[in-house]
Amino acid sequence: MKNLKQVLFALILTMASFAAWAVPVDINHADADTLAAELTGVGAAKAEAIVAYREANGPFRSIEDLARVKGIGAKTVEKNRANLVIENQSTDSM
Repeated sequence: MKNLKQVLFALILTMASFAAWAVPVDINHADADTLAAELTGVGAAKAEAIVAYREANGPFRSIEDLARVKGIGAKTVEKNRANLVIENQSTDSM
């Protein structure tokens, strides 16, 4: 039983270290390859749909707006929420 606890603890630490390496994905700037590689439940076709939606409708205003893309639902958004960002696109000049 002690060995099982040690194995489970090591597994949890390993999973936590992978999560720490996750790089936030800016859904307004990432290309389809990056979206497909970094987002859970998003393959090449869905990643292309995200890019096409963004090109047709302009930048996403919130992470929740990603669910408006055909094939991307609220569950997919929630699975990836911790890895999604929307960087400020304004370039105010002084």
